[in-house]
Amino acid sequence: MTKYETIIPASSHWSLRIPRGTQMTLTDLEGDANVGMVFYNPENLLERYNAPDTLKGQHTFKLSKGHCLYSDMGRIFASIIDDTVGWHETVSGNSHSSHIEAKWGKRDYQEDHNEWLQNGHDAMLVEMAKYGLSKADITANLNLFSRVKTDGDGNMSLVENNSVAGSSVTLRFEMDTLVILHTCPHPLSTAESYPKKPVAILLEKAAPVAEDDYCKHFRPENTRGFANNALYYFGQEA
Repeated sequence: MTKYETIIPASSHWSLRIPRGTQMTLTDLEGDANVGMVFYNPENLLERYNAPDTLKGQHTFKLSKGHCLYSDMGRIFASIIDDTVGWHETVSGNSHSSHIEAKWGKRDYQEDHNEWLQNGHDAMLVEMAKYGLSKADITANLNLFSRVKTDGDGNMSLVENNSVAGSSVTLRFEMDTLVILHTCPHPLSTAESYPKKPVAILLEKAAPVAEDDYCKHFRPENTRGFANNALYYFGQEA
C-alpha cells in the first residue's frame, strides 16, 4: 500500500502507529474544524510530545509551516512541511465533559446513542487505552486548525474562522510515531450549537529529507533536533 485515505467523522477518535518517512495531510472539509492530537514513541511510550519545548525551542506561540513537533527527549516526532492555515495552537488542551455540558447540555451515549456529545479528553482516553496508556499519560495536545488570542488581561479566546473549508496541514514524520487524535470541539469554542466537523486524512510516503530542508533549517534548534533523531536511529536504514 502506497497511499491511504480516510475521513474521520465529527466528534470521533482515531490512532495509528506511523513509520518515519510517512507524511500525513489533514484537510478541514467544512471549515472551523479542530483536531486534538498527541504523539508517543511506540518503542518507549514514556517519550511523548512536549508542547513547552516545541514552542520555546522555536521561539513561537503559534505553529505553522517550518515548525517541528518535539518529544520530551529533544527529538522530532514530525515536521510541518505544508500548511494553508497559518496558525495552529498547542496550549489550550482538550475539552472535558464539563465544558460540553456547560455549553451545549448533557448527552450521553446510553441515552442519546449517535447523537451524544463527545469531549476531547474522553475521546483521547479511549484511543490511548488501546496501547496501555491511561489518564496519567495524557500530555498537552496540539489543536490543529485552531487559533487562540489573548486580551489585555491575559484571557484566551478562540479565533473564529481561522480555518476555511479545504484548508490543510501536512506533517512529515521523522520518527516512528504513535499518533492519537480526535475531532471533538476546541475547549474554548463558543459556537451556538455543538460543532460537528469532519476531517480527511491522507497518508503517503514522504520525499527524503534534503540537506537544505526548510524545516530542518527553519530554526537552529531544529538542526540539532534532526541530529538527535539521526543518533537515535544510528545504524538503522532510513
